[in-house]
Amino acid sequence: MQKSFSKIILALDTTDKSKIHHLLDELQDYIDIVKVGFQSFIHFGHDIVRMVQDKGYKVFLDMKLHDIPNTVEKAVEAASKLNVYMLTVHTLGGQEMLKKAVSISKQINGPLILGVTVLTSMDDNSLKEIKISEKTDSLVPYLARYGKHAGIDGVISSPHEIEKIRQACGNDFLIVTPGIRFKSGIDDQKRTMTPKDALNKGANFIVVGRPILEAENPISFFENLRL
Repeated sequence: MQKSFSKIILALDTTDKSKIHHLLDELQDYIDIVKVGFQSFIHFGHDIVRMVQDKGYKVFLDMKLHDIPNTVEKAVEAASKLNVYMLTVHTLGGQEMLKKAVSISKQINGPLILGVTVLTSMDDNSLKEIKISEKTDSLVPYLARYGKHAGIDGVISSPHEIEKIRQACGNDFLIVTPGIRFKSGIDDQKRTMTPKDALNKGANFIVVGRPILEAENPISFFENLRL
């Protein structure tokens, strides 16, 4: 069966090894990319990357690197040796840090470098608490342009800022969108949207975690999805 949901990235935010194997086996005909974040990477180490790749998926390594330029450069180099497809850095790390990340990745044919703008767990009130007076809907596209100037391939952004990022950065700039939900609920995501709406607004990829991880049947999740 040809993969039919290639714009969906599975967020593998679990340390349940049997569940991971079950999901990777079940979803091979539906998705191409799996996101490995802090939880699973710290728990399993490099093995989780190999585990995902051995099942035929590309790995989006979501490390949100944010450190001095030399340290981030070395981290990107190390991640490249794992043959990951995408890697995240924080745009707030500054131009020198971003340029170092981009430069080393291009030199060694490493991963796409994606910049984290404002976490989807944050909103205008959260920014005020840390003395940032800018609103999310203006700060996010600014950080996207800032990152593009440094050469990054795209950004991670809430679905609510997709259109402004697209206007600011053009059609060749990747937008990967977490914060995908099907109904409102109580969790740590504040700026959310449905998959169909996020894709219609111009996201290249959408990241879906809990709605798949918590589904009784992950295949039925995809079969009932209308994009």
